[in-house]
Amino acid sequence: MKEPPSEHLDPRIKSVWRINDALSVALLAIVFIVPFALVGVLADDASWAFIVVLAEVVAAIVALVLVVAVVPPIRYARWRYELSPEYLDIACGIIWRKRYVIPFIRVQNTDTQQGPILRAFGLSSVTVATAAGDHHIPGVDNATAELLRDKAAELARLAREDV
Repeated sequence: MKEPPSEHLDPRIKSVWRINDALSVALLAIVFIVPFALVGVLADDASWAFIVVLAEVVAAIVALVLVVAVVPPIRYARWRYELSPEYLDIACGIIWRKRYVIPFIRVQNTDTQQGPILRAFGLSSVTVATAAGDHHIPGVDNATAELLRDKAAELARLAREDV
């Protein structure tokens, strides 16, 4: 079996994942807890609603601990990429591991993206688009992201010229 790709993401991506996932858990908790809390307050005999709210709060706390403390280091350890002259190799996944080998002859476009949280940490995401879909490298520093994007675009251009 082929060796895994050699490059790791920037370690700051773990903080980005923590923030994004914590915000998602908080939003979901609000969406599920508020209706039952309102039923518990407004209904005459709704003591059951407070039990549901308590169960939802416990589930939200467990989910928050998982997405903040447990998942990011594992996710970071599993995320790797490598840019060679012939292809881009991406390996990721915790439970369902995925390995993408994208030949540059198939690359249609390369791009960098930043959301507000990535920007706050000085990181970017590199996207390589093919006819089959987009492939992302989610957390590299801005200078490396620009180099990766430009090198991938150049290698794709050279691969098309060789055909």
